[in-house]
Amino acid sequence: MKCNAAIAYMHDYLDRELPPEQTKELQAHLADCPECRERLEALEKTDALIRSVPKPANAPDYMAYRIMKSLPKTRSPKTWTTWVRRHPAVSAAAMFLVVMVSSFVAMWNQSQQLTVRGADLEHVVIEGNKVIVPAGQKVAGDLTIENGVAEVLGDVQGNLTIIDGNVTLASTAHIAGKIKTIDRAVDWAWYKVTSWFDTIAYGS
Repeated sequence: MKCNAAIAYMHDYLDRELPPEQTKELQAHLADCPECRERLEALEKTDALIRSVPKPANAPDYMAYRIMKSLPKTRSPKTWTTWVRRHPAVSAAAMFLVVMVSSFVAMWNQSQQLTVRGADLEHVVIEGNKVIVPAGQKVAGDLTIENGVAEVLGDVQGNLTIIDGNVTLASTAHIAGKIKTIDRAVDWAWYKVTSWFDTIAYGS
């Protein structure tokens, strides 16, 4: 068996999907070829490292899914773990990037203060990081809330924009314009992740 054939068999061997005949051939080749033995050991270590890394506590649930979707497609991948074994350096860097981005998101969220903007703030009540439009009250024009929670019980006679926060609408609420929710930290993180993988996939 030649080395290129042995390398092609290694991934299926690690997935335990290699037929018995080829397994024997590969094992015989590994006994005589120190270079292929070293390559197989490196693949095994990479696989163990990837499986041992815990999911960061602050990472959004969909972050890992998005990163895996961004990985360059191989010709006939059987599983994402096969791709990981074939590209150990990129995979390790991707895991580091997830941890780094998660830390950035956590720091971003901790450092922001509540900001409320609009032409008519007389009818708005602020309690801590919560911005309330009480029932029966009308806010003229647009209302923008940054780093806070919006609770709308009354009317907003314009657009409602929530930046790095969330909104709760009661059954009595009425928004004349559009409701926009912007998560700048996640958008920034996603941009960085996709840009990095584009560089890896297409070269720079």
